[in-house]
Order: sequence, then C-alpha cells, then structure tokens
Amino acid sequence: MADDIKSIAALIATEINARPEQVTAAVALLDEGATVPFIARYRKEVTGGLDDTQLRNLAERLIYLRELAARRKSIFESIDSQGKMTDELARKIAQVATKAELEDLYLPYKPKRRTRAEIAREKGLQPLADAILADRTSDPQQLAAGYITEEVPDVKTALEGARDIIAEQISENADLIGRLRNDMKDRAILYSKLVDGKAEAGAKFADYFDHSERWATVPGHRALAMLRGWNEEFLSLSIEVDRDDTAPVKPSQRTIAAAYGISGKGPADQWLLEVAGWTWRVKLSVSLSLDLMRELRERAEEEAIHVFARNLKDLLLAAPAGSRPTMGLDPGIRTGVKVAVVDGTGKVVETTTVYPFPPKNDIRGTQAELASLIRKHKVELISIGNGTGSRETEKLVSDMLAQFPSTAPKPTKVIVSEAGASVYSASETAAKEFPNLDVSLRGAVSIARRLQDPLAELVKIEPKSIGVGQYQHDVDQGKLGRSLDAVVEDAVNAVGVDLNTASAPLLARVSGLGKTTAEAIVAHRDATGAFESRKDLLKVPRLGARTFEQCAGFLRIPNGKEPLDASSVHPEAYGVAKKIVAACGRDLRSLMGDSATLKSLDPKRFIDEQFGLPTVKDILAELEKPGRDPRPSFKTATFAEGVEEITDLKIGMTLEGTVTNVAAFGAFVDIGVHQDGLVHVSQLADRFVKDPHEVVKAGDVVKVRVVEVDVKRKRIALTMRKDGGEAQAPSMRGDARGNANAMKHSNARPPKPEQPAMGGLGAALAEAMRKK
Repeated sequence: MADDIKSIAALIATEINARPEQVTAAVALLDEGATVPFIARYRKEVTGGLDDTQLRNLAERLIYLRELAARRKSIFESIDSQGKMTDELARKIAQVATKAELEDLYLPYKPKRRTRAEIAREKGLQPLADAILADRTSDPQQLAAGYITEEVPDVKTALEGARDIIAEQISENADLIGRLRNDMKDRAILYSKLVDGKAEAGAKFADYFDHSERWATVPGHRALAMLRGWNEEFLSLSIEVDRDDTAPVKPSQRTIAAAYGISGKGPADQWLLEVAGWTWRVKLSVSLSLDLMRELRERAEEEAIHVFARNLKDLLLAAPAGSRPTMGLDPGIRTGVKVAVVDGTGKVVETTTVYPFPPKNDIRGTQAELASLIRKHKVELISIGNGTGSRETEKLVSDMLAQFPSTAPKPTKVIVSEAGASVYSASETAAKEFPNLDVSLRGAVSIARRLQDPLAELVKIEPKSIGVGQYQHDVDQGKLGRSLDAVVEDAVNAVGVDLNTASAPLLARVSGLGKTTAEAIVAHRDATGAFESRKDLLKVPRLGARTFEQCAGFLRIPNGKEPLDASSVHPEAYGVAKKIVAACGRDLRSLMGDSATLKSLDPKRFIDEQFGLPTVKDILAELEKPGRDPRPSFKTATFAEGVEEITDLKIGMTLEGTVTNVAAFGAFVDIGVHQDGLVHVSQLADRFVKDPHEVVKAGDVVKVRVVEVDVKRKRIALTMRKDGGEAQAPSMRGDARGNANAMKHSNARPPKPEQPAMGGLGAALAEAMRKK
C-alpha cells in the first residue's frame, strides 16, 4: 500500500510539474476531507504552494490511479490464486501505466465463457496446433489427418480447431496487442458514411455523409458530432487501417507474423500466415477498433468537459451589476411576458404578467404598467431573458423608455442568458424560496437576480442545466458533474460569500459546507439574527471545529465587530495580521487599504513556526485590498437598431454582441437575432489562435462583422479580424462543423437507436458506446 502511494505521488508529480512530497502532502489533506480551495489558499506551506489548477488535476488523476491500483491488486490476486503467477508477469503487472495495458495482461488468465479454442482443446486438437507451430516445413493437411475422430470428422474441421487455438494465443499476447494498438493509433483512419435513405432526416450531419480523417487528430467537437450522428442512426462509423493497401499481406498481418517468426515459406508457415490474417480480420481489428473508438470518445469527452468547465467559470465570474433595483422580464408570446421587480438586495417586491403580443396585443397597457413599476420601485436595470420573444420584448422596452422625459432617469436594459431559469423555476430550491409565487414568475426573478449577481443566482441551478457546453449530454455524466461542481466551488470561494445575506444554495458551495450545514446556518441566522463574528458559526448545530476551519476564511461579515471578518484572512492567522498592525502602530481599520505602508513592510519579519512567507504575503495583499472581488466591472452590449431577425443581417455589417459560449473551434456571439453567430477560431484575431479562450470568454462584449449568412440552416459566420477577415473566413462547412446549428441541438439528449448503424463493428460497438 505504501509503495502504491509513493508510485502514485511520483507519477502525478511529473504530470503537474511538482515534487512527489508536495503531492503526498496534498493527498493527505484531501484524504482528511480538506477541499481544494482551502488547500490552495490556506495550506501553501504544507503543499509547497500548489495552486488550485494543479490540485484539481491532482484530485482527478488520483481517482484514476487509485482505481488502477485497486484493479492491479485484484488481477494479481486472481492470477496468483490460479497458481499461474511468475516473477516476470508480476513485474509487468506492477509496471503498467494504463487500465488498457493491465487488461491486456490479464486476458489469458481472465475467467471466460467456453470459447471455440477451448472446445477445440477438448476435442484433442492442442497437439495439432503445437505441431504446426513447431515444424514450419510440415504439411498441415497431413498432420491434421492424424487427428480425425468421431468429434473431428475431417481435416478441415481439425485445421479450423487448430486455427482457433492459435488465434486465441495470438489474441492474448499482451506485448503483441500493445504493438498493434500503438500502430493502429498512428495509422488508423476514422470513416463516416451516410446510412442509406437518411440524407434528408439527418441533414444536420451533412458534413459527415462521406468523411474521413486520421484518428489521431480528430478534434473533439467533430468526434462528438459524428458519434451523435451514429447514435441517431444517420451515420455509420468505422476505424480502419490498411483499407487502401493492395499488398497481399497487409502491415498488421505482417506484425503478427513477425511476432511468431512466420515467413510464409514452408507449407505450415504459409498456413500460419493465413491464420495471422484471419486473426487480424476476425478478432483483433474489431476489438482494437472498439478500443480506439472508446478512446476517441474519452478524448473528445475530456475536451468537451474542459470547454464546458471554462465557459461555466467565465459565466459564474461574469461582472455583477451590483445591488441595484432590477426588473426581470421572462419573454413569452402567447403566454405573456412574466415580470418580477427585485430591490437592491434581490428581494422580490412585485410581480405581474403582461400580454403585449398576440393574441392580446396589449402593447400600450404593457408599456404603461412597466413604466409605472419602474417609477414606483426606482428600477435602475431591466434584465431581459434571451429566449423566444426576447427581441420583441426588448423593442417594446426601448419604445417605452424613449417616451420617458429627457430629464427622468432611465433604466439600463440588458439581455441576459436565461439558460436554466425554467429548471430553477420548477426546482425544490425555488419552491422553498418562493412557496407562494407561481412557477412561471420564478423564472423572471432568476433573470433579474442573475444580472445583479450571476454567481449568487446561478449556483441555485444544476451546472449541467446552465447550457454552456458542447454536446454535454453525450459525455460521461459523472465526470462532467465532478468537473462542473469543482468549477462552481472554486468560483464561489474565489469571490467569497457574505455570511449574513447568502442563500443556502450559495453557502452550500463554500469550502467544507454542504446542503445540510448551509441550511442549518440559514435557520440559525433566521432564528437568532445576523452573525456578528465568524466565531458565532460555532454556535450553529452540527458545525464543528473541522468544518469551521474549512469554511471560515471564505465567509465574510462586512461591518462586523472584527474588521478581519470582512477579509479573506483566515481566523487561524489573525495573530499574524495583528502583529502586522502592531508593527505599523496603527488602528486596523485605518491600515486596511493603505498600500504604501503595507508595501514598505518586510514580510519575513512576521514568519513564525506555523505561518510561512506565502501566508504572510497573502495577508499583506488582503490588507492592501480587503474583500477585493476578482470579477470584472459591469459592461453591457448594445444591439443594433433594426437588426432583430437573421433575415435583417447583411454581409459586412459591424455589430456589437455578447459572447455566449466558447468552443474548441471558436466563439458564439449573441448579436440579437435569436440565433448566435459563430466566430471561427481563425477569425478571432489578426494572428494565429490555438485556443479561443486566449482571446474571448463567455460574457465578453465584442465587436464583430458579418461575413456569411445561411438563413435556411440558421447559420451566421462572423469575424473579429481587422485585416479583411471576409477573404479568410472559413466555409460554414469547414472546421466549423460543430457550429451554430449543431450547437443549437447539442444539449438535446440523443435518442438511443434500437440497432447500431456500424457495419462490421455491429452490436459490440453499440454496447461499448452506450455504456454511458
């Protein structure tokens, strides 16, 4: 066990650019229940300064390597119990780095159902196989004649049995399988074809009706698009090598032959060469294609999860509009526009529903009612959901605001993403928060609040429902969930939480707290009043010293009895902070924010046995800018007047928009026409861009130029280049294959076909691909 821990720490250390002892320390903290945010911020001395990204990678990799170690132990015990363990095999098992390699080694010893080779052995054909392998000059036909029995009626049956035995030996040769797999990874081609008769129904996959590319370089978004097309039975997929090789002996067959010294020169050798080809075609090419298809999916999923996580982080850390009275509008045509007004703290002060669109067409009544609410509650912001009817609603509001007197203050209108609002409306959280409010109106409240503070509102929604991923329903939901939960946890703890105003869902994301403890904190606050200090948390039922240690530094109490409670300084380090204050001979409140004085101090003066230089530097930085918010300042996009539908777009138009989603192949921008446009990665800047996140993130306000519009397919190509991007814009086929239309469908869960459209891989691939 100790050896496993050491080897795991050594391996992870090389992967995250750290020392093994740093990894060992971090693993010990994680195993004790410490969270990544807590370790990253408050245990820098212990881990040698590992940051949150390194720690997240460490935690995810630790899961895989521990699963590998557990499987290694199980396989070792299984082989050992059979009495077949050797020193050489034990060494190989100990050295494998992947689960696939481990399973290759286990294959010959794995309990299995009765195989064709086993049946052949029961018929006494093992000696025949051994004889052919031993004497390559012999005639297999003559050798087989000596094995004819009642169960083996003729030479053909005998040779087929010998072939099955030898094919199984080849298929269980771990070293050979490893070589063939690596060769396949290097040379394999992924082929995608249209299933006959499905062209019209599967039009959204038209880019893959006759497509091929190297397996090793297929981008994740294209892989997931093709896998979805396969799942929906519009495409057939295959992974092959040697398809176009016309030589009588294919490279893969030669690799097998070389492993067994088969030259094809003698009668037995020629027969064995044919067996090698048969084994490849019938057994190994299929199983290895399955392996590569799984790996392709895993690789694509990892990329998709990474993209989703980055987009979610950008959305959660988007600029808050702040504590300003806000009107939320959840647009609807036939069902009306739902209206909710919240005060600066997010408290609902009034709700209603208006009907400006068909069939009622009460435009004047709607405008009068909205204007009345704005004046009554001194509304400063109008938050409009970006769903169906958003542009019509925005125009209605614009016309209303134009009628305001020039001397009167006008609210700022902003179109915001309403992704997940309907999920929140019907959730248990919303029901508890607004038990007497109609479900339809809860969405309007969410839309208003997410403008005031996106982070505080979006944490109430399951991350997967926020919808800023690509093909999110096609990936491993467990891994996706862990990744997104980590993003939310990191975002919440990076910003910090006001202990006296935070909701239970927001508190539940604080380091060390969960749903039950968060609800207990809110219940205690409701019963006894606002917390006066962080120490008061220890009065909350079931919140002990360990939980307090994890959460206290991330919870804020502005204007409390202890000034440090409003900062990110952890209570355990208050002594260090007070030494700093004493050295300055100043009152703590007057010292906070005095950058010149704090920068003049030597941090080394305040190091003690418990707290080293990293912690002291963090405390000085926090005193310099107490309670600083890492989020950017609030800014809104202005949509062009008269551009409300995709048909209003003209080539060359310059527009302002908001980045809604960033994928591996580019960024999607809301320009106010109900359909996001795509800025392909090649069009993001006047230079080469490898990763779109280098240039943009979700929530950014950008200027774009229209370079192509496909009304029928609802696709819009945009550029942010200033050097004549039109000439260099990619076709809306090209690499933008996962573009706006595909992304529009990317969150719809694909139906599961009853039968796979996979040609030779058949049901086996169906089972492999649908395991998730």
